[in-house]
Amino acid sequence: MTDGVQLLRLLRTLLAAPDGLAAALGADGLVLTVGQGGNRSFPGTVYDVALSSGLIGWSGSMLQARPEARAYLRRAMAEREEESFATQHRQEVRGEVEIGGERQAVIRNLLESPLGHLRRLKDRTGAPFLPQEAVDAGDRLAADFERGQLQPSITSTWEPRLATRSAGQGGGKQDLSDSAMMARDRLWRAVDAIGPELAGVALDVCCFYKGLEQVERERGWPSRSAKLMLRTALLALARHYAPPPANPRRHQWGAQDYRPAIDR
Repeated sequence: MTDGVQLLRLLRTLLAAPDGLAAALGADGLVLTVGQGGNRSFPGTVYDVALSSGLIGWSGSMLQARPEARAYLRRAMAEREEESFATQHRQEVRGEVEIGGERQAVIRNLLESPLGHLRRLKDRTGAPFLPQEAVDAGDRLAADFERGQLQPSITSTWEPRLATRSAGQGGGKQDLSDSAMMARDRLWRAVDAIGPELAGVALDVCCFYKGLEQVERERGWPSRSAKLMLRTALLALARHYAPPPANPRRHQWGAQDYRPAIDR
């Protein structure tokens, strides 16, 4: 049982006894006397956290829950219920990425868009900061990244690869399935369409699940600049996935003896 669970258990026990409970501290932690000779034990670290946080206090030899404990317990239980609900709606995968020459473990939720928190942002006019077509494009890029099985072998430094890779060239294992190879090909074409100046931020956020502040820190960008760069990249990506229709040839009709004017 974790210390967090033990802390909630301690608070529930004390809140059930408004006058407090007889308690004793020992080498093994805190022992509360409950009912007729019954005892409940808690780790000393849990007692220290509860006491230092002002959730419990002594009244003579009796240990009591302070008024703040009830609000803390209610809030903690609500968060645990929310976390339990979110866990039921996750599809997590574990992998590794190479950052700064070191392999780091990552956990990603395939059922949650990496742009989920950004789609809630508004611009100065109150319109969504990221248009829906930009969000859809980012999700499509992330889906091809997953289908292409690129996570284990791709580093966070993409720009040198973009500058040296020839058009249509993929990367990685030769024994990939056809669907994985097709996903890689789609991803590389999308990266080419975005361009090397903007592809990095799109890949960092959509495929590596990096936050904007982390992107700015790693790339030495000014504060709040990654948000604008990402928006520009995703709009370019959206145009790649759904090019605008070409302007149709315009015809002008005239009377039977109409002759167009010719500039001399």
